[in-house]
Amino acid sequence: MADNTPSEERTSKNFIEEIIEKDLQEGRHKTVLTRFPPEPNGYLHIGHAKSITLNFGLAEKYGGGTNLRFDDTNPVTETVEFVENIKHDVKWLGFEWARELYASDYFEQLFEFAILLIRQGLAYVDDSTSEEIAAMKGTPTQPGTDSPYRSRTPDENENLFQRMREGEFSEGSRILRAKIDMSSPNMLMRDPVIYRIKHAPHHRTGDKWCIYPTYDMAHGQSDAIEKITHSICTLEFMPHRELYDWFIDKLELYPSRQYEFARLNMSYTIMSKRRLLKLVEDGIVDGWDDPRMPTISGLRRRGYTPEAIRDFCGRIGVAKRDNTIDMSLLEFCAREHLNKISLRRMVVFDPVKLIITNWPEGQFEALESENNPEDESAGNRKIPFGREMYIEREDFMEDAPKKFFRLGPGRSVRLKSAFIITCDDYVKDENGRLTEVHCRYHPDSKSGSDTSGIKAKGTLHWVSIPHAHKIEVREYDRLFVAEHPVEQAKKEEREFTDYINPESLKAFSEAWAEPAVAADPSDQYFQFMRKGYYYPDKDSTPEKQVFNRTVTLRDAWAKKNK
Repeated sequence: MADNTPSEERTSKNFIEEIIEKDLQEGRHKTVLTRFPPEPNGYLHIGHAKSITLNFGLAEKYGGGTNLRFDDTNPVTETVEFVENIKHDVKWLGFEWARELYASDYFEQLFEFAILLIRQGLAYVDDSTSEEIAAMKGTPTQPGTDSPYRSRTPDENENLFQRMREGEFSEGSRILRAKIDMSSPNMLMRDPVIYRIKHAPHHRTGDKWCIYPTYDMAHGQSDAIEKITHSICTLEFMPHRELYDWFIDKLELYPSRQYEFARLNMSYTIMSKRRLLKLVEDGIVDGWDDPRMPTISGLRRRGYTPEAIRDFCGRIGVAKRDNTIDMSLLEFCAREHLNKISLRRMVVFDPVKLIITNWPEGQFEALESENNPEDESAGNRKIPFGREMYIEREDFMEDAPKKFFRLGPGRSVRLKSAFIITCDDYVKDENGRLTEVHCRYHPDSKSGSDTSGIKAKGTLHWVSIPHAHKIEVREYDRLFVAEHPVEQAKKEEREFTDYINPESLKAFSEAWAEPAVAADPSDQYFQFMRKGYYYPDKDSTPEKQVFNRTVTLRDAWAKKNK
């Protein structure tokens, strides 16, 4: 599979590493301290995994640390559930934070910063509505206009701001704005909102506060309080850098610096928390951890390993411009790792009975098969072999073409880790549906000691019927049929949900597995032979195991689209 990531981004130092090394060499910093600042208003997705890997990876490389700091400044959308899930995701990916912090830790300090700006004449309380403020902002080519409240005195502003804190005013009736430049070419510098009223309980501070800082009022200042040396953000925050520096300068804080890199965009999925939330709330998916979701929880439930995700993040590199990564690269990384660690097991999804006519009834032999040919230490297992077994219905064809190397009248195949068999007959029901395949085995063709001289080009997986273990298998594919669902929806004036892939989930409620599967650990990774890589789902019960397909053995999607 082609990797469209420029080779120099994978093999050479990225531009952030060059900046850090220069800072350390010039003595600007003695050590490196980064931060990962998620907003706890949803589950983390694969784009966040890139940011996590970058921030924690840089700190580890240069002997520093990374703070996990929650940007919890909007009590309306944030929950303890999201906080705990984020912590779990970061640890699952293999990282440990230096300190667990919250923007809410600094609410009192941020309030004092706002008071300081007011007293310096650099902030004012505005009574305008959100619509009026938007109109006053102007356009990128036309300067904004001053608010009629911009000329309020520092004393008047401080009095109003204190009363905002005390809960005297209704939500939306007043805001605090920084007083900067209404003609600035950077729209964010046109007197941005830095505090707003929200009468909602906070998951950590309860009802103590009813005014909350905006992202720009909290982010850079929190960085400075923690003495973050390199504040690494995605490109959409580049316009915020000027405001970030303005606050640090005016408040005379530790000079944290912001650096931007390209965010992760991936084909056939979406990265917007708002749109992911819609999929959850509308019941299109089975929660935030639905295995079709790009969330880290969804990928974990589907069977992706942290090693595969870290490998993926390393391969795509750190770029300065946005691009879209094909989902096939993530699947490639999963196959690379799963091939090394997965136990091989035989599972039949669409069974038809095969009878070995020259095998004695009631007699069974324990055959040996390797658990993983990529890992000798994985050892071997015993598989019961007898007269009746299941094979895949698709592995038999009555009138087979020349290049069909499976079963048909007069054809011979090898049963995996067992014997070569030859088809002599088959049975159909009154509707013409195949019900049985009759074969004879060649006793001297046993795997590992074959002296039969019989040639068999194909090898089939199978399961002994008396020992078969019933399981459910769920096969997942891309959630969307459009490569760029949001852009496609805008272009065609439709909803992005119109491009949901109707075949993104197929379930086999009665698949049959060899008996070893029932005894294997509940967190084991598997390769179901000739099918793909699978992982036990949380819906499994003692009565019935459920397995999710992580990826196919090969890139079936690319082949199908081609």
